[in-house]
Amino acid sequence: MAGKQAKILSEAQIRAALAYVASTRHASRNRVMVLLSVKAGLRAKEIASLTWSMVTEADGNVGDAIQLQDKAAKRRSGRTIPLNPDLRAALVALHAERRPAGDDAVIYSDRGRAMSAASVAVWFFELYKRLGFSGCSSHSGRRTFITRAARKIVEAGGSLRDVQELAGHRSLATTQRYIAGSTDAKRKLVTLI
Repeated sequence: MAGKQAKILSEAQIRAALAYVASTRHASRNRVMVLLSVKAGLRAKEIASLTWSMVTEADGNVGDAIQLQDKAAKRRSGRTIPLNPDLRAALVALHAERRPAGDDAVIYSDRGRAMSAASVAVWFFELYKRLGFSGCSSHSGRRTFITRAARKIVEAGGSLRDVQELAGHRSLATTQRYIAGSTDAKRKLVTLI
């Protein structure tokens, strides 16, 4: 997709993707994959590299945040991402189902080993193709997360700098390229001026 950004997912498309994966083999894993993309903004490489030690506390239970290590992130952009309640619940369910060790991959292949970043990207491509979502890729969930975070950050009392840190970008300009504008918001803004 050189020169072309992945499309942002609508709420209806996210619901459709979650409904579809609920009926698949490895439904719990697949739900976590979708949610890691749209509710944590992880890249395919980060989804593939995520281990249970990055999402669990010292007692072995799923915690309240992803502690994404530098080795799992692009350009060593490790960061802490608070867990969305839906994502946390999905991780708890997958953890109970798998009973993994701390260094085990959260996302595993049919053979039980860690999936590669390329395999994760292909998995998302195939999912969106089956659902008829044109122009969507493994990066669509990430763009969706970043755009939604940018639109809600003022309500949370934060700034675009917080969105930049959640995304793991070194530059605010990079984060801004991910954010899609909203025609409705522009209309509302102009009426307020």
